[in-house]
Amino acid sequence: MNALVATSRNFKQAAKLLGLDPKLEKSLLIPFREIKVECTIPKDDGTLASFVGFRVQHDNARGPMKGGIRFHHEVDPDEVNALAQLMTWKTAVANIPYGGAKGGIGCSPGELSITELERLTRVFTQKIHDLIGIHTDVPAPDMGTNPQTMAWILDEYSKFHGYSPAVVTGKPVDLGGSLGRDAATGRGVLFATEALLADHGRSIKDHRFVIQGFGNVGSWAAQLISKAGGKVVAVSDVSGAIKNPKGLDIEKLLKHSAENHGIRGFNGGESINPGSLLTEDCDVLIPAALGGVINRENANDIRAKFIIEAANHPTDPEADEILSKKGVVILPDIYANSGGVTVSYFEWVQNIQGFMWDEDKVNAELKTYMTRSFKDMKEMCRTHECDLRMGAFTLGVNRVARATILRGWEA
Repeated sequence: MNALVATSRNFKQAAKLLGLDPKLEKSLLIPFREIKVECTIPKDDGTLASFVGFRVQHDNARGPMKGGIRFHHEVDPDEVNALAQLMTWKTAVANIPYGGAKGGIGCSPGELSITELERLTRVFTQKIHDLIGIHTDVPAPDMGTNPQTMAWILDEYSKFHGYSPAVVTGKPVDLGGSLGRDAATGRGVLFATEALLADHGRSIKDHRFVIQGFGNVGSWAAQLISKAGGKVVAVSDVSGAIKNPKGLDIEKLLKHSAENHGIRGFNGGESINPGSLLTEDCDVLIPAALGGVINRENANDIRAKFIIEAANHPTDPEADEILSKKGVVILPDIYANSGGVTVSYFEWVQNIQGFMWDEDKVNAELKTYMTRSFKDMKEMCRTHECDLRMGAFTLGVNRVARATILRGWEA
């Protein structure tokens, strides 16, 4: 099931539980604006190359739209649409004053030089600069983009609108980026896991964790969980997978991964088939890589008691049903990985105030937001007698629907 179908299905289920007016339901589902632009740049060898860039702005009832920009050869309008919609519900669950957006350029960043990437980013910004803005739509990094990409967007946008650091988040700290932003999604996963386990009378200490994905989110989650006393027994990335039932030495693994461009060959654990990682014996499974990895083919074999969705849409709805019958508790992505957008909000606030926070304040505020969101989500679960995914969706959809009606929406 593709991401858009799955997201819309969850939304419709939440709308039904909330008893939304069908016309309002339809209105909330349709994106506010879809932008598609042609970006032609001169390559380093003098030839011209054309790329298609786009931005889906889903909803702005609760504030400026917010979402990443990805550079990837498979940037697909359907997926971007789904992710823009997910951002609307995610920002509402986190209770930060944003709506949802997502964008990207269909390109292979690995095949472009730094100067070509810069030219492409600047041309894309020129094409959409009047449709993004501090109080309109605030982009951030995503797959294939990074703080440098945001620096180029900021510079290009500022040529048209004057110096505007708050127009993007996830920037380098030297240009107004927030301390703690790099670790934010992974740290949010830690706080979300702590909240869930505490709700079941447990703690991170002595629990066994399996983490799929050792990029920014997975590696920070592994590091922080390990420091909190959790035992990370298996990890995978694009280069391979390793396990050690006694627990992996995460500090050594991070060093090995940085030096060898991946975890393959790490001597602190045995190499395993990456395909079997999700079904390894553990207490908590954290998919932190791609979407759709937990599906009806492998759901029956998952042995974890808890799944923390650090990736976007890692569990198919069919797998959801199988796992729920098995009694597996799933902490949904629109809550579990909201640490990144929450600290992006803090970055935006700091830029608007012109007053930067120290890292301890950023982390303390993040914990407050993640803990409060968990309580709000649990309250919706009790009200609607539903699981955590529907608790999160009803919470997010209800907040957006209320804002829409209060602003004067009429059927």
